[in-house]
Amino acid sequence: MTFYQKLLQATEKERGELMSTALINEGAKGNISLEVYRAFLTQAYHHVKHTTPLLMSCGGRLPGHYEWLRTAIGEYIEEEMGHQEWVLNDIAECDGDKEAVRASKSPENSASTATEVMVAYAYDMISRVNPVGFFGMVLVLEGTSTAVATEAGETLMKSLNLPKKAFSYLLSHGSLDISHVSFYESLVNQISDENDQACLIHSAKIFYKLYGDIFRTIEAEYMHK
Repeated sequence: MTFYQKLLQATEKERGELMSTALINEGAKGNISLEVYRAFLTQAYHHVKHTTPLLMSCGGRLPGHYEWLRTAIGEYIEEEMGHQEWVLNDIAECDGDKEAVRASKSPENSASTATEVMVAYAYDMISRVNPVGFFGMVLVLEGTSTAVATEAGETLMKSLNLPKKAFSYLLSHGSLDISHVSFYESLVNQISDENDQACLIHSAKIFYKLYGDIFRTIEAEYMHK
């Protein structure tokens, strides 16, 4: 069994809990409102805008024997730069105020506590614990994208009667992250240090919970009124 397979096996329970959230399931069926979709995009913006800074921080803190991983992070950065603008443009296409979201001028336009905590955990993992642990977040975000993003985007386009350009974030990440996941698999299979492997598994479990909390917060505020 490769390390990537061990990682998936070790985090199966946490992944199942995330994938069972109402927002993911109802979104895939097209059963969410425009308000909920905008709320999802708002929180996406507030963590996606940190992707490139987090990758840069991770690359800068890796020890010398992970030079090959630092090089791979450079490729990730090229792919990920500017994606937060895609999210903002989607918000604008949904009759939302993208500049209000960018500026976080009100509670509904700001990062939720759950989003703040996930982002803070990522920075803390890199700076205080182990930069390799950041790849737990990469597993969670990219794995979830490939599983549901394209299907949800295409379904919601019909149910919400919105143009395709309102789903640039979802649709691009569904297809884009399929290649990312195979790239990710090839990378983590080269991580042989047992302590680093254990840290990555641990952080992935935490990130599954923290990312799920973002969805559960949106559910509580907008879907269970």
